[in-house]
Amino acid sequence: MCARRNEDLDKPEWRARISSARASVSVQQRVTEARALTDAIAKLDLPGTVCCYVPFGSEPGSVGWLDVLHGKEVRVLLPVITGPSALDWAEYAGAASLAPGKMRGILEPTGPRLGTGALADAGLVLIPALAVDVGGVRLGRGAGHYDRSLAYAAPGAELVAVVRDDELVERLPAEPHDVRMTAALTPARGLVPLPTHAQ
Repeated sequence: MCARRNEDLDKPEWRARISSARASVSVQQRVTEARALTDAIAKLDLPGTVCCYVPFGSEPGSVGWLDVLHGKEVRVLLPVITGPSALDWAEYAGAASLAPGKMRGILEPTGPRLGTGALADAGLVLIPALAVDVGGVRLGRGAGHYDRSLAYAAPGAELVAVVRDDELVERLPAEPHDVRMTAALTPARGLVPLPTHAQ
Protein backbone atom coordinates (compact mmCIF):
# COMPACT_ATOMS: atom_id res chain seq x y z
CA MET A 1 0.00 0.00 0.00
CA CYS A 2 1.31 3.45 -0.91
CA ALA A 3 1.99 5.92 1.87
CA ARG A 4 -0.58 8.69 2.01
CA ARG A 5 0.46 12.05 0.64
CA ASN A 6 0.82 14.89 3.13
CA GLU A 7 -2.07 16.82 1.60
CA ASP A 8 -4.39 13.85 2.24
CA LEU A 9 -3.64 13.58 5.96
CA ASP A 10 -6.05 14.75 8.64
CA LYS A 11 -4.90 16.35 11.90
CA PRO A 12 -4.59 13.11 13.94
CA GLU A 13 -2.53 11.56 11.14
CA TRP A 14 -0.28 14.62 10.97
CA ARG A 15 0.19 14.47 14.75
CA ALA A 16 1.08 10.78 14.65
CA ARG A 17 3.55 11.28 11.79
CA ILE A 18 5.33 14.24 13.37
CA SER A 19 5.39 12.72 16.86
CA SER A 20 7.01 9.59 15.41
CA ALA A 21 9.60 11.66 13.55
CA ARG A 22 10.37 13.70 16.66
CA ALA A 23 10.93 10.55 18.70
CA SER A 24 13.79 9.61 16.38
CA VAL A 25 15.64 12.94 16.73
CA SER A 26 18.99 12.40 18.44
CA VAL A 27 20.00 14.16 21.63
CA GLN A 28 22.88 15.83 19.77
CA GLN A 29 20.47 17.23 17.16
CA ARG A 30 18.14 18.52 19.89
CA VAL A 31 21.01 20.31 21.61
CA THR A 32 22.18 21.84 18.33
CA GLU A 33 18.66 22.97 17.44
CA ALA A 34 18.06 24.42 20.89
CA ARG A 35 21.25 26.47 20.64
CA ALA A 36 20.27 27.73 17.17
CA LEU A 37 16.80 28.73 18.32
CA THR A 38 18.20 30.53 21.35
CA ASP A 39 20.64 32.41 19.12
CA ALA A 40 17.79 33.34 16.75
CA ILE A 41 15.68 34.67 19.61
CA ALA A 42 18.62 36.71 20.90
CA LYS A 43 18.81 38.48 17.52
CA LEU A 44 15.12 39.46 17.39
CA ASP A 45 13.91 43.00 17.94
CA LEU A 46 12.14 42.21 21.19
CA PRO A 47 9.16 44.02 22.71
CA GLY A 48 8.88 44.76 26.43
CA THR A 49 6.82 41.63 27.14
CA VAL A 50 7.19 38.22 25.51
CA CYS A 51 5.01 35.17 26.11
CA CYS A 52 7.10 32.03 25.81
CA TYR A 53 6.98 28.46 27.14
CA VAL A 54 9.22 25.75 28.58
CA PRO A 55 9.79 23.07 25.90
CA PHE A 56 8.52 19.64 26.91
CA GLY A 57 9.57 16.21 25.71
CA SER A 58 10.64 16.31 22.06
CA GLU A 59 9.66 19.95 21.49
CA PRO A 60 12.54 21.98 20.01
CA GLY A 61 14.14 24.56 22.29
CA SER A 62 15.35 24.77 25.88
CA VAL A 63 15.02 26.70 29.11
CA GLY A 64 18.09 28.61 27.94
CA TRP A 65 16.03 30.85 25.68
CA LEU A 66 14.10 32.07 28.72
CA ASP A 67 17.35 33.24 30.31
CA VAL A 68 18.35 35.02 27.10
CA LEU A 69 15.04 36.90 27.11
CA HIS A 70 15.30 37.60 30.82
CA GLY A 71 18.85 38.84 30.40
CA LYS A 72 17.67 41.39 27.85
CA GLU A 73 15.37 42.86 30.50
CA VAL A 74 12.32 41.52 28.73
CA ARG A 75 9.33 40.62 30.88
CA VAL A 76 8.75 36.93 30.15
CA LEU A 77 5.34 35.37 30.74
CA LEU A 78 4.93 31.59 30.81
CA PRO A 79 1.75 29.53 30.55
CA VAL A 80 0.12 27.74 33.45
CA ILE A 81 -2.29 24.94 32.53
CA THR A 82 -5.31 25.09 34.81
CA GLY A 83 -7.61 22.69 32.96
CA PRO A 84 -9.42 22.71 29.62
CA SER A 85 -9.90 26.48 29.68
CA ALA A 86 -7.57 29.17 28.31
CA LEU A 87 -4.06 29.27 29.76
CA ASP A 88 -3.24 31.31 32.84
CA TRP A 89 0.11 33.15 32.88
CA ALA A 90 2.85 33.97 35.38
CA GLU A 91 6.14 35.81 35.14
CA TYR A 92 9.44 33.98 34.69
CA ALA A 93 11.94 34.87 37.42
CA GLY A 94 14.78 32.47 36.63
CA ALA A 95 15.13 28.69 36.46
CA ALA A 96 14.64 28.37 40.23
CA SER A 97 11.13 29.78 39.83
CA LEU A 98 10.01 26.78 37.74
CA ALA A 99 8.36 23.64 39.09
CA PRO A 100 6.53 20.66 37.55
CA GLY A 101 2.89 21.49 36.87
CA LYS A 102 -0.18 19.27 37.08
CA MET A 103 -0.09 18.26 33.42
CA ARG A 104 2.57 15.62 32.63
CA GLY A 105 5.13 17.42 34.80
CA ILE A 106 5.55 20.32 32.37
CA LEU A 107 7.64 23.01 34.06
CA GLU A 108 5.61 26.08 34.98
CA PRO A 109 6.36 29.33 36.83
CA THR A 110 5.49 29.36 40.52
CA GLY A 111 4.87 33.10 40.86
CA PRO A 112 1.53 34.92 41.16
CA ARG A 113 -1.06 34.03 38.53
CA LEU A 114 -1.83 36.94 36.22
CA GLY A 115 -4.98 35.62 34.53
CA THR A 116 -5.83 34.69 30.96
CA GLY A 117 -5.86 38.33 29.85
CA ALA A 118 -2.15 38.80 30.61
CA LEU A 119 -1.44 37.51 27.10
CA ALA A 120 -2.60 40.88 25.80
CA ASP A 121 0.53 42.50 27.29
CA ALA A 122 2.84 40.62 24.92
CA GLY A 123 4.09 42.01 21.62
CA LEU A 124 5.61 38.62 20.80
CA VAL A 125 4.09 35.21 21.55
CA LEU A 126 6.29 32.14 21.00
CA ILE A 127 4.02 29.13 20.62
CA PRO A 128 4.80 25.41 20.67
CA ALA A 129 3.65 23.55 17.57
CA LEU A 130 4.01 20.18 15.93
CA ALA A 131 3.94 21.90 12.55
CA VAL A 132 2.92 25.12 10.84
CA ASP A 133 2.17 25.72 7.19
CA VAL A 134 3.14 28.57 4.88
CA GLY A 135 -0.32 30.10 5.30
CA GLY A 136 0.05 30.32 9.09
CA VAL A 137 -2.06 27.30 10.07
CA ARG A 138 -0.60 25.78 13.25
CA LEU A 139 -0.90 22.16 14.32
CA GLY A 140 -0.83 21.71 18.09
CA ARG A 141 -1.13 18.63 20.25
CA GLY A 142 -4.91 18.73 20.13
CA ALA A 143 -5.77 19.88 23.67
CA GLY A 144 -6.85 23.31 22.43
CA HIS A 145 -5.11 25.37 25.14
CA TYR A 146 -3.57 27.82 22.69
CA ASP A 147 -6.63 27.89 20.42
CA ARG A 148 -8.62 29.19 23.38
CA SER A 149 -5.85 31.46 24.66
CA LEU A 150 -4.86 33.31 21.50
CA ALA A 151 -8.19 35.11 21.46
CA TYR A 152 -6.66 37.24 24.24
CA ALA A 153 -3.60 38.26 22.18
CA ALA A 154 -3.19 41.94 21.41
CA PRO A 155 -4.03 43.08 17.88
CA GLY A 156 -0.78 43.25 15.98
CA ALA A 157 1.11 40.89 18.30
CA GLU A 158 3.57 38.61 16.53
CA LEU A 159 2.35 35.01 16.87
CA VAL A 160 5.32 32.76 16.18
CA ALA A 161 5.15 28.95 15.97
CA VAL A 162 8.41 27.27 16.99
CA VAL A 163 9.11 24.16 14.90
CA ARG A 164 11.91 22.14 13.37
CA ASP A 165 12.86 23.05 9.82
CA ASP A 166 11.00 20.15 8.21
CA GLU A 167 7.90 20.94 10.28
CA LEU A 168 7.30 24.14 8.30
CA VAL A 169 5.15 22.55 5.59
CA GLU A 170 3.21 23.55 2.51
CA ARG A 171 -0.30 22.88 3.79
CA LEU A 172 -2.06 21.61 6.92
CA PRO A 173 -5.77 20.93 7.41
CA ALA A 174 -7.43 24.09 8.72
CA GLU A 175 -10.57 24.73 10.77
CA PRO A 176 -12.54 27.97 11.17
CA HIS A 177 -11.38 28.48 14.79
CA ASP A 178 -7.67 28.22 13.92
CA VAL A 179 -5.72 31.39 14.75
CA ARG A 180 -3.14 32.01 12.03
CA MET A 181 0.50 32.43 12.94
CA THR A 182 2.34 35.48 11.64
CA ALA A 183 5.72 33.70 11.54
CA ALA A 184 7.59 30.48 12.20
CA LEU A 185 10.87 30.15 14.08
CA THR A 186 13.11 27.27 12.98
CA PRO A 187 16.68 26.32 13.88
CA ALA A 188 18.21 26.78 10.42
CA ARG A 189 16.01 29.50 8.95
CA GLY A 190 15.40 31.64 12.00
CA LEU A 191 12.31 33.84 11.85
CA VAL A 192 10.22 33.11 8.75
CA PRO A 193 7.31 35.55 8.14
CA LEU A 194 4.13 33.81 7.03
CA PRO A 195 1.41 35.31 4.81
CA THR A 196 -1.48 34.85 7.22
CA HIS A 197 -4.03 35.76 4.54
CA ALA A 198 -3.17 32.66 2.48
CA GLN A 199 -5.79 29.95 2.28
